[in-house]
Amino acid sequence: MSRRGWALFISLGVIWGLPYLLIKVGVESLSPFVVVFARVFIGAAILLPIAFFTGQLRKLKGHWRWVFIFAIVEMTFTFLALTWAEQRISSSLAALLISTVPLTAAIIARAMGLDSRLSGMRLVGLGVGFAGVAALVGLDVSGGDFLSVAAISITVLGYALGPIIVDRKLSSAPSVAVIAASLTINALIYAPFAWLTWPTEAVPANAWWSIVALGAVCTAGAFIIFFALIAEVGPARTTVITYVNPGVAVILGVLILGEPLTPGIVIGFPLVLAGSFLATRRAPTMESEPHA
Repeated sequence: MSRRGWALFISLGVIWGLPYLLIKVGVESLSPFVVVFARVFIGAAILLPIAFFTGQLRKLKGHWRWVFIFAIVEMTFTFLALTWAEQRISSSLAALLISTVPLTAAIIARAMGLDSRLSGMRLVGLGVGFAGVAALVGLDVSGGDFLSVAAISITVLGYALGPIIVDRKLSSAPSVAVIAASLTINALIYAPFAWLTWPTEAVPANAWWSIVALGAVCTAGAFIIFFALIAEVGPARTTVITYVNPGVAVILGVLILGEPLTPGIVIGFPLVLAGSFLATRRAPTMESEPHA
């Protein structure tokens, strides 16, 4: 990976480790619909003028169908499912369940014929990774939380499919325009739901500041880096960003929110990381095209 690739990777890993904390703070006072709407609205408010005044929106002609699909797959259901789940489970557990994205991406790539290689080592990786998931769920999730785990699985699926859509259908589209349009689409989708569930009582300032940071930094800024990283290292390696951000999320959850460092996290997280690495690593004898 190039120096630029590493810089993008580390930046995105840290920035995407923050949302779990920010969402957790937000849903203590706001409905999931309001949190998601504010997140995408703020992101769109930042990026849409940039895309418009730089002429990038005009370049989406011929791409609108896939922009809409990307918006639905990568943001609509994923953002709401994650936010809803964090009402019931810790931010640390949510982040660690999201760390299964590389495992899911490997399975999807194989199922779609995008990667025909399924070596013994990759099979071992899938087995180890899902053993980690079993440890997380079995040790840390109570009976009433399984709906939250199911919701997180929707987010995992969307996050795994998103980079594939970008790489195969939107690689020639301007990234800022794609992100801005996708956020705007979701702001329009969630506006009526946010209006119906808007708080009627005073909301603590820390909740609003968390949502502002979620929209401006972790959504608008992060998606720009996300597209740049896909262009630099490809979609498969981009999903490996989930190796980094769960660790950031756990540290923040423990230090700031006082969440416990549970046996499930201690046992399951290393297994998920090891499995993801084995399931997504390239065979050393196979050559791949370099990314500029």
